[in-house]
Amino acid sequence: MLANCRTSWRVVGYGLLAVASAAGSRAEAEEPPPPSSQTASDPAAERGREALLFRGYLSPEWGEEVYRKVAELWDGKAPDPDADPEAYAEAFASRYGLHPAPYPNGGLPMGLRRSENLKTGRVGFQIDCLACHGGSIGGRSYVGLGNTQLDLIGLYRDFYRADGRPLFFTGFTVNTVRGSVNAGQMAAILISLRNPDLSRRLFPLPHGAKFPETDVPAWWLLKHKRTMYYDGRTDARSVRSIMQFLLGEKTREQFEELEPTFADILAYLNRIEAPSYPFPIDDGLAARGREVFEEHCARCHGSYGEDRSYPNRIIELDVIGTDPARALAGTEALVSHFNASWFGETYPVDEVLTGYQAPPLDGIWATAPYLHNGSVPTLAQLLDSSTRPGRFRRPPSTGFEHYDTEAVGWRVEVLDPVSPEQAARDSDRSIFDASRFGLGNQGHTFGDLLSDDDRRTVIEYLKTL
Repeated sequence: MLANCRTSWRVVGYGLLAVASAAGSRAEAEEPPPPSSQTASDPAAERGREALLFRGYLSPEWGEEVYRKVAELWDGKAPDPDADPEAYAEAFASRYGLHPAPYPNGGLPMGLRRSENLKTGRVGFQIDCLACHGGSIGGRSYVGLGNTQLDLIGLYRDFYRADGRPLFFTGFTVNTVRGSVNAGQMAAILISLRNPDLSRRLFPLPHGAKFPETDVPAWWLLKHKRTMYYDGRTDARSVRSIMQFLLGEKTREQFEELEPTFADILAYLNRIEAPSYPFPIDDGLAARGREVFEEHCARCHGSYGEDRSYPNRIIELDVIGTDPARALAGTEALVSHFNASWFGETYPVDEVLTGYQAPPLDGIWATAPYLHNGSVPTLAQLLDSSTRPGRFRRPPSTGFEHYDTEAVGWRVEVLDPVSPEQAARDSDRSIFDASRFGLGNQGHTFGDLLSDDDRRTVIEYLKTL
């Protein structure tokens, strides 16, 4: 039973969080394509790109037939994977919220890969970090764009059933809504299962952490930051902090061997560029918006252009006013345990800060919904808190037919509110409900002080970033 639990934590940790690399497994051998236009050329970054996209990492979690067999669980007739593999791949990706890979991936979407355990020869499937960190907008996929369609718990449930195994009990909420993941709680659990020297514990250390599900941030913002994650408590130079999610499987010796590879991966993440806004922009309106932005927004979010600057401010909860659950989740016991381990040796987690990092705004047009928990569908609603819906249905795809170029963000179906008890029982993961734990849409009311015209100009300016 313990072996089965260990396997389960491994796959959940990888699926939720990993920018992962590990010895002892490999992916299908494929030749990397030329460097993506999303990145600037740099030897370490190119090595990191190949390590992230083309190297197999964890051993397969599911058998080699699961990709085909999972369709037997779907309602209605699925396309035949042999007769029409493209139609099947499209239906598969749509059901689980995955996106076409903009790199060779054997016909699989971003986030799913074939792998082989070199010790046993077992071949099968595993999910990787691009399940969460590979998104699309307007029919184009981007490495590093948060996946706002992902239904991770739905994928887990179907894959384990198709593999003839029951879904393990995680003991925490993976996601109640598509596009959200609970990376923080998984990280807390994984580190609690190790001693400071990274030897395994039979039972987890009690740390009292309760992280909520959150939105997935864009990787292209990382290069501008001195600190990472929503709470800004981790140094952005920390290679080890992006390795912790292999704790379900790897030994300390393996972590030490992999650290140079992860340094290359971090170099790649720091080279990813945001996509440009693809629709017409009113230059005059945007110029006026820049003036309003510099006066009211730049103090926290920075200035852009030739004289770019970013203050890397952590905004206190009583100032920002957004849902506090994520900022308060990292308990003293958890932080102390993490800092006493190998992971905290070089760049320990800050033990004092409690708030949220005001992020850079590059490519903000592509990163809706907004706030750290994805509770606000558009920029217009972000800048006018009175218009935010408390309960809404997310669009079925990230195609531009669902995109609002005026409000900048997603057109959603606004739903009538229900009681918190009913919201907690709701199993429709296309529905976002701000009454759920950690998903509140309050706070960041600074835009309420602006006039309608000023808000409109700021939105036009934000399209240029």
